[in-house]
Amino acid sequence: MKWIITLLVILTAGYMFFDGAHALVVGDYITPTDGEYAGQLGPWAGLVASIGIDPRSTFMKVIFVVYGFSTLAVLVGFITQQPWGRSALLVMVVLGLWYLPFGTAINIIVMMLLFLKRNG
Repeated sequence: MKWIITLLVILTAGYMFFDGAHALVVGDYITPTDGEYAGQLGPWAGLVASIGIDPRSTFMKVIFVVYGFSTLAVLVGFITQQPWGRSALLVMVVLGLWYLPFGTAINIIVMMLLFLKRNG
């Protein structure tokens, strides 16, 4: 179960780190290049905009990088069975629930797996 958790966290946090770093360097996030959603951000953008944060701002890009890096660092603590690893990872996945839709879904799965791992 630890490896499933690890892969799911790497998928979301790793992508957020990569996409945020890409956006800081290139100027924008990775978005679809054609079709109905060309150039559009995911539903998370509406959520952060509703609290007054411009989704394409440097501030938001830095949030992506810091969150992604921090979550990956905490994941190392979880993998190496540090006493704080499970709790810290649980906090990080809760903090990542705003990343609609994929981050939300994957983080909910990780939360359930963390609870199962504790009880199992």
